[in-house]
Amino acid sequence: MQTHHDGTLDVPLYLARRPRSGAALALAAVLSAAMPIAGAAQQLTNANEKRFGEIRQLTFRGENAEAYWSFDGSSLIFQSTPTPGEGCDQIFILDPETGETELVSTGEGRTTCSYYYPGGERILYSSTHHFNRACPTPPDFSQGYVWAVYPSFDIFAANADGSGLRQLTNSFGYDAEATVSPTGHRIVFTSMRDGDLDLYSMLPDGSGVRRLTDHLGYDGGAFYSPDGTKIVWRAHYPETDQEREDYLALLAEGLIRPSALEIYVADADGSNRRQLTDNGAANFAPYWHPSGEKIIFSSNMDDPRGREFELYLINVDGTGLERVTWSEGFDGFPVFHPDGTKLAFGSNRNMSHEGNTNIFLAEWRDE
Repeated sequence: MQTHHDGTLDVPLYLARRPRSGAALALAAVLSAAMPIAGAAQQLTNANEKRFGEIRQLTFRGENAEAYWSFDGSSLIFQSTPTPGEGCDQIFILDPETGETELVSTGEGRTTCSYYYPGGERILYSSTHHFNRACPTPPDFSQGYVWAVYPSFDIFAANADGSGLRQLTNSFGYDAEATVSPTGHRIVFTSMRDGDLDLYSMLPDGSGVRRLTDHLGYDGGAFYSPDGTKIVWRAHYPETDQEREDYLALLAEGLIRPSALEIYVADADGSNRRQLTDNGAANFAPYWHPSGEKIIFSSNMDDPRGREFELYLINVDGTGLERVTWSEGFDGFPVFHPDGTKLAFGSNRNMSHEGNTNIFLAEWRDE
C-alpha cells in the first residue's frame, strides 16, 4: 500500500474493505444455505504458480478471509461477511470436503482472528459483542488508509460449535490476533493494555499473561512454530520523529497505518528477535511451513503501486525468497495444512464482484 503525492492510496480489494455498520448478522445465518457446495478441482491457477497443483474454491460470495486449519486438518475456521454491506465479520467453521459452513460466533458485534485449540474441541476468537451488539463505527479514512484497533475487542474461547462462550481478556483496550501453540501451553496475542500494540502470551484459560515485545510500534499477527518454540509476526516500528508522532497520534484514536510492515521471528518468549524482510512494503500474514524451516507470507513488494498482493516463501534465516502466486488482485492469509500437502489462502481470483474475496485450497508442491 502506497500513498501518492496527491494523498490518494492504492490498496488491494480485500484490504480496502471498510468495517461495516448496521444490524448484526442473525444467529441463524449459515453460509451453506446461500453458497454452492465446493465442487471438483477448477483451473484457478496459472503456469507461473509452480508450487500449486489442483486448486479448489471453497467460498463463493461475500468477503471471506483468515481461514485456519484445525490441528488434525479436518476443518477450517474463518471470518466472513456473507452479504456485502450488511453486518460485520462473523466466525464460521468450514468443511473443506463439502463446503458446508456453520456460524460459531454470536452473530453480534464484530469478530476477528479465530483459531482452534490443539484438541479441536475448543475455538478462539476476538469480538466486540459484549460492549455493543451493533457493528463498531468504521475508521475515519480522511487520514489515509488506516486500520481500526477497536478497544472493545476482547478474546473469547468457546466449544467448537460456539457454545460455552468464555471471555479470556477483560482489560479495556484492543485484545485480538490470538493464536494457540501446537503444544497447547500458551496463547500469543496482540494487546494495547500497556499503551502500545505489543505481543503477549497467556495460558489457555487467560491467566499468566506475559509481555513479549516492548519496541514502540505495532506487533501483531503472531503464530507459533510447529514445535511451539518460536513465533513469527508482522511489525511496524516507526524510526523518525515524524513517523513516531504519526503512529502515536493515530494510536490515540484507535488507528494504525499498515502501509509498511516487516516480518520478524523470535523465540516463543520474545527473545532472539530476527528481522526476515526489509523491503519497506506491506508484508503481513506470515505462517510457518510444517517443517519449521520456512515462512510463507503476503506482500505487495513487486507492485510499485502497492495494489497487487502475492504470496512469498522465505527461509527462517531470511534467505531464499521465492514468489509463489501470480494472480491479479489480492492473495493473502496463507495457511499450510498440518501435513504440508495443502495450502488454504484468501484471494480475489475468480471474484464474482468487486471486493469479493474467497477461500481457496491448493495442493502444495514442496519440490
